[in-house]
Amino acid sequence: MEYLLDQFLNYLVVERGLSPNTLDSYSRDLIKYLEYLSTKDIKDINKTSDLTVISFIATLKKEGLSNRSIARNLSSIKMFYKFLTEDHHIENNPTLNIETPKRESKLPQVLNMEEVESLLQTPDRNTPLGLRDAAFLELLYATGLRVSEIISLPLNNINLEAGYLIAYGKGSKERLVPIGEVAQNLIKKYLKNARPILLKNKQNNYLFTTRSNKSMTRQGFWKLIKKYALAADIKKNITPHTLRHSFASHLLERGADLRSVQMMLGHEDISSTQIYTHVTTERLKKIHNQYHPRS
Repeated sequence: MEYLLDQFLNYLVVERGLSPNTLDSYSRDLIKYLEYLSTKDIKDINKTSDLTVISFIATLKKEGLSNRSIARNLSSIKMFYKFLTEDHHIENNPTLNIETPKRESKLPQVLNMEEVESLLQTPDRNTPLGLRDAAFLELLYATGLRVSEIISLPLNNINLEAGYLIAYGKGSKERLVPIGEVAQNLIKKYLKNARPILLKNKQNNYLFTTRSNKSMTRQGFWKLIKKYALAADIKKNITPHTLRHSFASHLLERGADLRSVQMMLGHEDISSTQIYTHVTTERLKKIHNQYHPRS
């Protein structure tokens, strides 16, 4: 079965073009499933059935996994069985009639516009690293890119004169994202006054670089945004995606249409974007409850 898993993961890379992070997620989920089969002394994938998968899901529930995590595990298993069926490794797909558990409608944490402004003004723009961080945060809020997209953004993929960049999202799908004037001007200052100093006459292809001439990392960004949130006295629990969430929420609050926001975020399914309409609705409810005399 390990051989079949290797074949499946290779298919995800070659045929589907999935990112390393997504690939790792599939791999972890399926290794866990195969380990479960081993505990049940099932050595042939053809010997599994819908009851096998349901029993595994029940085990995950006993372990206390959330519906979201269980849904992700089941999605990985379904994709695996679909591949095995289409590639003629098995005759029947046992997951066809298994329903995915409903995910909790957890609303993303967003900053209000005053908090965003405070965060963006916190880096010291008089130092090369501070100017880089200010440009990084400004571009992140201006475009709503995923952190993984912005840290790997090639210098050649950004056109400051035309005011747009080319991003590669999940599945290496290309999309065009506009950049606001404030972000354009700050990136120009970074490219002129900070990036050459950080590179020390060396070259690399990334827009944002470290002093060691490498691209920034997700872990490095996590530390930066936590540091600046603390300095800005923001009490909310900020994650690497907080500015992306805030970008989408603020666009919708100010009248942007859902389809345009979906395209800028790179969501394949518009239902992923609709969560931000709930965020704005919740905000309106809070305002109503706070100020209406009958609330």
